[in-house]
This record gives sequence, structure tokens and C-alpha cells, in this order.
Amino acid sequence: MLITVIRTGGFAGGERSRSLDTLCRPDGTELERLAERVLSSEDPGGRDPVADGFRYVVHIDGKLVELQDPYLTEDQLRLVNTVLTQGA
Repeated sequence: MLITVIRTGGFAGGERSRSLDTLCRPDGTELERLAERVLSSEDPGGRDPVADGFRYVVHIDGKLVELQDPYLTEDQLRLVNTVLTQGA
């Protein structure tokens, strides 16, 4: 499973993008389950953006999820952080 995270915003307004292929990782199955939970979690929407907050676009095997700080669930935050810190 290919997972890509694009993060924009923040104080500096920069963009950061990383991808991670779960097939190449010993914890791949766990990350795939986490990604499935993120895809199935409902975003209530209609929330106001927070000044200097990050916005995330997460691509999971062709499916798209848009998220924003500070409204991430624990699963969403874990997936985003894992991809951004350990992805290429």
C-alpha cells in the first residue's frame, strides 16, 4: 500500500511531502490497518481553519483524505507523523 502525505501551512507556510510503501516495512500490516481506519473515520467538516495550523492531504492507494490541525484524531495524527518522519 502506498501512502503519501502532503502537509501545507504552518507558521512559515511551507509544503512538505513524503511517501511510504508498506510492502517494504516490517510494520506494514499495522500501517495498512491504521490507514484503513483513517479512511473510514468521518470528518465532520465545516470546521474553521486555525491560524498557522497545518493542512494535510493524505493519499492512500488512490483514495484521498483532507485533514487539518488541530482536528486530527489519534489515528490520523499517528499516520501523518509516521509518513512525514519515516517516508521518502
